[in-house]
Amino acid sequence: MKLHYLLPLLALACANFTHAQNYPARNIVLMVPAPAGGPTDIVGRLIGQMLAAEIGQQVIIENRGGAGNMIGTSVTAKAKPDGYSLVVGSPSALSISPNLYKSVPYHPVNDFTPVGMIARTGTVLVAHPSLPVKTVKDTVALAKSRPGEFNFASGGNGTLSHLTMELFRLNTGIKVLHVPYKGSGPATTDLLAGEMHLMFHILPLSVPFVRSNKLRAIAATTAERSPLLPDVPTMLQSGLKDFEVTTWYGILGPAGLPRDVVTRLNTALGAAVKSPANAKRLSDNGLDPSHGTPEALAQTVASELARWAVVVKAAGIVVQ
Repeated sequence: MKLHYLLPLLALACANFTHAQNYPARNIVLMVPAPAGGPTDIVGRLIGQMLAAEIGQQVIIENRGGAGNMIGTSVTAKAKPDGYSLVVGSPSALSISPNLYKSVPYHPVNDFTPVGMIARTGTVLVAHPSLPVKTVKDTVALAKSRPGEFNFASGGNGTLSHLTMELFRLNTGIKVLHVPYKGSGPATTDLLAGEMHLMFHILPLSVPFVRSNKLRAIAATTAERSPLLPDVPTMLQSGLKDFEVTTWYGILGPAGLPRDVVTRLNTALGAAVKSPANAKRLSDNGLDPSHGTPEALAQTVASELARWAVVVKAAGIVVQ
């Protein structure tokens, strides 16, 4: 090959090497595809602070909620793959919404470069104290004895609380009335008031209500018992096979993110999450630190995408 053909390739290689050596040279924008104050926002702000301390650059949080977290996520999918535009990924945006909506502005696998997992948290099946149940067996038996009489609240059609309820229904054969709300907040309010009977509620937010006996915890969806509710068994311990549901949070960039940048970010995430002080901050917010490789995050996205596709199809869920 002639030298004048090689020069552009050499220039590109040098540019990429220089970029990797100097990265990050300016502030990073971390997209939180959800409103301020919610669980995804809390995770985003925590990890933004931790990541900034590790990489020596400010991490700016940008909130863009709506459409099952797809609006903000699509912004990052279309961004320049230079490492300065990242997004907090979760089941809602990458595993659930793509199975529910006919039109999705990105491909959950092909349009992103996984960087690494941050944390996980579970949900817990809770009941209003007026409902005479204490275990999964009790709940299933009562529901089967009076089909259609009991209602399940959720944060809305297609939310993880809804799909977890559908998974529970499919696993047990019970018939219950699904009552979707516009958010978990109003659903929780009506559950506390006794207008709703049951709900799959995010575990850390359930703890104050359970400890004050305003709600009764039946079973957690985590693989192991939560240290926040050590007396509450898991769904697996309660006899439901393969019933593990967690909300996971990870960092992703646009497709084509340079490998050196991914490695730099993943290493920084690992150091941040594994720090005892930061691990405690996550734990205090009901989150289990869960750092891993980019490949592990990619596998999680793909497997969860396939899993919820089966549930959505089996339950016949349609989102308008």
